[in-house]
Amino acid sequence: MSENQKKHTLDPNTWIDKYADYLFNYAVTRVNNSDIAKDLVQETFFAGLKSAKNFEGKAAERTWLVAILKRKVIDYYRKINSNKGKAEVRMNFHQDGDNEGNWLEERVPQTWDNDADKKIESEELKSAIDQCIDHLPEKYAMVFRMKTIQEFETEEICKELNITASNLWVIIHRARTQLRRCMEDNWFNN
Repeated sequence: MSENQKKHTLDPNTWIDKYADYLFNYAVTRVNNSDIAKDLVQETFFAGLKSAKNFEGKAAERTWLVAILKRKVIDYYRKINSNKGKAEVRMNFHQDGDNEGNWLEERVPQTWDNDADKKIESEELKSAIDQCIDHLPEKYAMVFRMKTIQEFETEEICKELNITASNLWVIIHRARTQLRRCMEDNWFNN
């Protein structure tokens, strides 16, 4: 480490006050469940305490804790996958002729009357999307969230879930198809 680089230190006594909210928000956007997010943050703090002796001071304290939390999120998804088995969930999905390939972005209203309406409409749309994702088969929802919401790399998802890239894209396609149908039935046609 050069003289110009600051060596970071850990102060576990301040972690909850300094980082709990940030880590919780990070986790809840990735697992979409506040109870699980709280557990993951708690596990992160515990793992940080256990491995504090290995902290080299190269990264900031928060960066180091986020790196631990990322592993906890991946471990959470790995655990879900192992409990459900490695077999692909098989299900039928519809093909809708002319609408095949249309996706949510193409159907979102483009004009808004004012900012208040926009905020309400956005919250309602997010809620509708979350509900539709929750109705997907568990593996589809997990892969869809990891790839499109959490922006994990394809290779990382495949490695963690022990699936092939082509299998991942089939799952993503089927998830999108089912989400489109759900959104059409529950949002766009209302």
